Amino acid sequence: MTEIPKDYPVYIKLPAILIGLIAAVFILFILSDILVPVAFSVLIAVLLNPLYSKFEAIMPKVPAILLTLLIAVLVLVGLFYFLSTQISVFLESLPLIKQKFSTLLQELQHWTKSHFGVDIQKQIAGLMTGLSSGGNMITSTVAPVLSLVSVLLLIPTYIYLLLYYKPLMLDFLFQIFTEKNSLRVAEILSETKSAVQSYMQGLMIETAIVSALNSLALILIGVPSAAVIGVIGGILNLIPYIGGLVAIALPLLMVTITQNGFSGQIWVIASYLAIQFIDNNILVPMVVSKKVQINALMSIIIVLLGGAMWGVSGMFLSIPLIGVLKIIFDRIDDLKPWGRLLGDEIPTEHTGLVWQRRWDRIFRRMQKKKALEEKMAGEEMVESDPV
Repeated sequence: MTEIPKDYPVYIKLPAILIGLIAAVFILFILSDILVPVAFSVLIAVLLNPLYSKFEAIMPKVPAILLTLLIAVLVLVGLFYFLSTQISVFLESLPLIKQKFSTLLQELQHWTKSHFGVDIQKQIAGLMTGLSSGGNMITSTVAPVLSLVSVLLLIPTYIYLLLYYKPLMLDFLFQIFTEKNSLRVAEILSETKSAVQSYMQGLMIETAIVSALNSLALILIGVPSAAVIGVIGGILNLIPYIGGLVAIALPLLMVTITQNGFSGQIWVIASYLAIQFIDNNILVPMVVSKKVQINALMSIIIVLLGGAMWGVSGMFLSIPLIGVLKIIFDRIDDLKPWGRLLGDEIPTEHTGLVWQRRWDRIFRRMQKKKALEEKMAGEEMVESDPV
């Protein structure tokens, strides 16, 4: 009876991995309308699980789940109430912003005409065309808004069912593995659960601190609706690198419209750079689990892929989900190389450069082989040399 090979050659492994990745991306793209609310629900359920476990210890399951959901909804309602009150202040200042924007637009039109020779009437006609197309765009967004409302109604339902059927899903995971691997499965599940909960809680704390720092800096600079813009910047900070660039654009626009000169813009840029430095060098190592950090290259690629597959929701979900995958990869021996590829820990000679060790062994073998060949060639020359 022939023995099945345990390790396949690279020309079989690599195509299999590529085909698997392509199939996974295709499935994620096709089923985006179903998987996006499920993904949000899973992350929120993991985040709420410690609170639910405390309630479950003192009351039946269903009331514990409902109380957990009620507290989460109250927190979200409080956040939206705070934002809505601040947005009302922003709406009150709209006439002043509109007047300043009109003045800046006229100056821009005259500057464009003097430097590029473009007639002002043509600019106005182009602007009106853009506004009319914008009206069509607004009407075309009614369907996505209705879809968003349906998703928001689905997420609490999913969370309730995930918490309710948690024992069933855990039992399924143990059943698909053999009994001899049960201990290892239990260890992976326990470590993954605690790490994911710590990671998600860290993200929430980081978002709250960055939002507070943004708001405080914008208040000191004198930016209108500083609290709303600061909170939006803190939420966008969940999207690494790209989110920071988008977050700084809004306060820069507000300062340009509402203030004269360029000192406000300089202060905004300096403040946001300082906050990003604090976030990356203090908050992330202390608050967010260091073991779940994704390197810059993979972060940008993953965020862009998430946006291509699932839109804005994918950009927000990409880093938490890939962080969860990294936690799982780091705890399974065969997947540890993929976890190291995603992480930001660069190996050195002290931590162990696998490629360098193997290259050194290959190089020594090549040197030995070359020396042996030269020795054999020398012996053949001696034997063929006539005496």
